[in-house]
Amino acid sequence: MSLTTLHPIYRRLYTSLHSSDARALDEWIASPKQLVLRDSFTIERISDLYLTLPTRDGTKTVYNPPKLSAPLPYGSHLAFFHPRNSESKLRADGTDADFCPPPPLTRRMWAGGRMTWNSRNPLRIGESAGTPMAFVKQRIEITASGQREPSVVEERSHVYIADTAVGSRVPRDVKGIPSRTDFSFTFTPSPITLFRFSALTFNGHHIHLDKDYAQLKEGYPERLVHGPLTALMLLETTMLHKPHAKLAQFDYRARNPVIVNQRMTINGVWNGHHKAFLWVVNDEGVVGMTGEVELDTD
Repeated sequence: MSLTTLHPIYRRLYTSLHSSDARALDEWIASPKQLVLRDSFTIERISDLYLTLPTRDGTKTVYNPPKLSAPLPYGSHLAFFHPRNSESKLRADGTDADFCPPPPLTRRMWAGGRMTWNSRNPLRIGESAGTPMAFVKQRIEITASGQREPSVVEERSHVYIADTAVGSRVPRDVKGIPSRTDFSFTFTPSPITLFRFSALTFNGHHIHLDKDYAQLKEGYPERLVHGPLTALMLLETTMLHKPHAKLAQFDYRARNPVIVNQRMTINGVWNGHHKAFLWVVNDEGVVGMTGEVELDTD
């Protein structure tokens, strides 16, 4: 079994709260939070994930089913270790209430993160795993059953904003995007893609599933692609073009919403032999996420 240990780090960047709301938020930040989650990387669930990812589903490349005891593909742990709550315990937007800040900060966005891998002790298909977790900024250590050193260390950042604070939907310009590419992968995330990834991760967030909610409540043109799915696709594209590489670290940051039914291209450019800069962009030139991957040179 893999065990993930999460050490929470919190920062309050919201300064326009009423004093009572600010006090409640400070008390929430100071309170201890930990959740132990366990999961198994079964052949069946990995197969479901493979058939969800356009890099692996057999459409553009030959379908290779997962093999027992093979190393877990980089980033695939993102489809595991989700809270398991009844529908009655979810928030109004369909998200889990575990460790969410108090009102009015009820709208959640996946902001980015970092992953590092221990090449000496990879997670493997068929293993079980577990993780104590905490939220907002999470440090997660995933340790395989019977091992002492973590196989994956991950940090995740979420942003929570007030329910009434619907900001500008004008895409943000992203500076520093390279003018050339060394490799790329193009795909169109469909409603089925979003449904399947939501099912795999037990994620009921309406922003991924309910078109009316996305448009009328959140002000987006359509449903949004999951942040972890986009991050996983950056890693998948890297490994598609360098299949024998061993990764050491991956940093990524959400830049603009990635929208369902819009064609997306993931581009990569090598910076020397061991680092690559990655970005996902739609046909209008809007950059949804950027990242940098570093290869293991040991």
